[in-house]
Amino acid sequence: MKFFSGNLCRIQTALACLILFSAVQAFAQKTALPIIRQVSFKKDTTSIISFGAKGDGVFLNTESINKTIASVSQKGGGVVLIPSGLWLTGPIELKSNVNLHLKRDAILQFTDDFNQYKLVEGNWEGAPAWRNQSPISGNNLENIAITGTGIIDGNGGAWRMVKKEKLTESQWKKLLASGGVVSEDNKTWYPSQKVIKGSKTKSAGVIEAGKTAADYDDIKDFLRPNLLVLTNCKKILLEGVTFQNSPAWNLHPLLCQDLTLRNLQVKNPWYAQNGDGVDIESCKNVLIEGSTFDVGDDGICIKSGRDEAGRKRGVPTENVIIRNNVVYHAHGGFVIGSEMSGGARNIWVYDCSFIGTDIGLRFKTTRGRGGVVENIFVDRINMIDIPGEAILFDMYYAAVDPVPLAGEKREAIKTVLVPVTESTPQFRNFYIKNIVANGADKAIFFRGLPEMNIKDIHLENVTIQSKKGIEIIEGTGIFLKNVNVITEDTNPVVHVQNSSNINIDGLQFKKGSDLLFNITGERSKDIKVSGTDVSKAKNTSVMSNDVNKSTLSIKK
Repeated sequence: MKFFSGNLCRIQTALACLILFSAVQAFAQKTALPIIRQVSFKKDTTSIISFGAKGDGVFLNTESINKTIASVSQKGGGVVLIPSGLWLTGPIELKSNVNLHLKRDAILQFTDDFNQYKLVEGNWEGAPAWRNQSPISGNNLENIAITGTGIIDGNGGAWRMVKKEKLTESQWKKLLASGGVVSEDNKTWYPSQKVIKGSKTKSAGVIEAGKTAADYDDIKDFLRPNLLVLTNCKKILLEGVTFQNSPAWNLHPLLCQDLTLRNLQVKNPWYAQNGDGVDIESCKNVLIEGSTFDVGDDGICIKSGRDEAGRKRGVPTENVIIRNNVVYHAHGGFVIGSEMSGGARNIWVYDCSFIGTDIGLRFKTTRGRGGVVENIFVDRINMIDIPGEAILFDMYYAAVDPVPLAGEKREAIKTVLVPVTESTPQFRNFYIKNIVANGADKAIFFRGLPEMNIKDIHLENVTIQSKKGIEIIEGTGIFLKNVNVITEDTNPVVHVQNSSNINIDGLQFKKGSDLLFNITGERSKDIKVSGTDVSKAKNTSVMSNDVNKSTLSIKK
């Protein structure tokens, strides 16, 4: 008997150890950060002046700068110095083993002469397209950097169309006086007639078989370039520099590995169309730290291609660390999507602040994208003055500003069930904790698809002061622990529609709230509430007629 008892104890101990090991291993997988390889350069320094560059703001330095970069690369690499001065230039092409270094009082400004930018086969919002050559570009390079404390200015105002409603009257008059063309309704300014034609052309710039760059000349000015595009490059460092005033996106690494962005200033006017800060697309092993973004579209954004083209490429963005950054104006502070068709996974975001971003944490996609976004870890995020949602998951993304303009009316989403295919996107396995937001229109918003719910989302230790509370639509496996929503609108605090396996533990809300839970939709079920003083609300719950009354269970 003693023999069996001893063996049983050993078996139980072994089983307990196995369970503990599995739990520790799972935790380690969540917290183990990727390693990003760093650049290394020869100390040799060559000034662009030695190749005839002039920093007078008049001389066009394109040839001088590119010759300097090519020469240094051919000699095995080193530093190309942009010294003090205002350096006007056309497109610059980086080369392997070169560190382009800008002095503190150096401004590298790109010309507004569109003829200096040839049309090239590139990528636009996740799909192959003809674009004007980017001011700074690099293809199939290794060990490259842009460093220093100078300024790189893309002269984006020369490229962008602008809506009158986004400017003051005096700004609008000044813009008209600069030239360009105004729309027939006098509501939009365009740099040229080619931009107007391009804006009216369906799928403008999309690469078509048998067509050459010449076939797109009549809309060339519309095909705005991103300021910096690096494609298929390895070991990259962008550090200390200010990137500003981009024609479209500011920074666009595509299919790159071992990328570090550190202590950057990335800026655009708040109204800059497509004026994203950084778009990491189909990249692996990325670190973004200590940087500040104040831009016209999404701040820090993860992408991996759009629709069929993105799925065909099939390269996710993965192994990404984003820490110690500040985002001011942007459509979203940290964003994934909507072009995420190749997937995104293993991303850590922590110790960041969002100040006045339209949305704080923004995860967006739509039918047709496909792709899986999973294993996203967010910790210690602070936000103030968020005009939209503090935390948003939306699988009905439409290409409109996240916050409607004054007087703008938008149609309500019509929910229909469609079959699941390879073009059905998925959001799953998000772990978000230690979030504080002071001021938002809505605290938390989930909206999945009826055929593919948002799944396995964990929110813990969240405090949000907002006008509206929590809305969960088409979600499965939503876990809210120690969430405190301090809302103006308390009818209801939490709305659940066609969602299941909802676990709410330790919910805090304003005492005297009119209604705590409003539950609708015949697919709503298995909603569990614990550790919550529901008596603080005037009414605990209201359910629509198609909801089973056993759907909501409250454990006191």
